[in-house]
Amino acid sequence: MDFTILIPIALGWVGGLIINYASDVLPRTRRFTQPACANCQNHFSWADYLTLRACRSCGFMRSLRTWLVQILTTASFAYFWLFPSRLLGTPLDMIVLTYFGVIVVIDLEHRLILHPTSLFGAILGLITGTYIYSKSSGPLLGGGMSLLGGLFGFGVMFLFYQLGSVVARYRARKLQAAGHADDGEEALGGGDVYLAGVLGLTLGWPLILYGLMYGILIGGVVAVLTVIGPVIGRRLADGALMTFIPYGPSLIVGSLYALFFL
Repeated sequence: MDFTILIPIALGWVGGLIINYASDVLPRTRRFTQPACANCQNHFSWADYLTLRACRSCGFMRSLRTWLVQILTTASFAYFWLFPSRLLGTPLDMIVLTYFGVIVVIDLEHRLILHPTSLFGAILGLITGTYIYSKSSGPLLGGGMSLLGGLFGFGVMFLFYQLGSVVARYRARKLQAAGHADDGEEALGGGDVYLAGVLGLTLGWPLILYGLMYGILIGGVVAVLTVIGPVIGRRLADGALMTFIPYGPSLIVGSLYALFFL
C-alpha cells in the first residue's frame, strides 16, 4: 500500500474544516470569529469544533452538511493527488477547490456571495489565471489574459443581472397583486456578478467562455426543474416562477469542469 495517499486525506480533512468554519461564521458575523452552536448560539471550544463534537450546552449534533463537506473535500483532494489537473497541479488544485467549496456552501444555505470572499477570490483568481497562461505566454501576458477573462466574466453576468432586475420587478408586481409584500428577492444577485468576475480571473481568456457556457447551461437546467417540479406535483406553476435559485453553485460547477476536465 502506498501510504503517501494519507497526505491528501489529511489535507482534505483540513480543507473540509476550513470550508465548514468559513461557512459557519462568515454569513453570521462577516469575519473570522469563534464558531457557535447553530441551535443555542453558545460558542464551541476550538477543540470541540475541530473534532466535530456535539454542542456541550444543548447536545445539538453537527449538521449533515458538516459531514458531507468533510467527506467530499477529502475525496476530492485524494482524487486530485492521484490525478493532478493539467492546468494547475496539486497544490493550486487544493486551494481552488477549498475556495470554491466555501462559495458553494454559503450560497446554497444563505443565498449570499459575500464581499470578503469575492475579494479573496479575485486575488486567488489573478494568481491562478496568471499561472495558467504564463506557462505558455510569460507572466506579463498571462496576467493580461487573466484580467481579460475577469472583465469578460463580469461584463456578461452584469448584462444578465440587468435582465434579472426586470424579472424581479415583474415578480414584485405579482406578489403585490396577490396581496403579499415585496421580499426584495433578486433573480440574479450582485454577488453573482462579482463571482463571475472572479471566475473569469481564475480561468482567464478564452477559458472563461467555456466556464460561463457550462455554468449557464447547468443553471438553466436547475431552473427548468424548479419550474416543472410543481407542475408534476400538481401545484401551480406560477408559484415556481416566484422562486429564485442560488446561481453561484452552477457557475462554480461549470468553471470546475472547464478548469479541471477540459
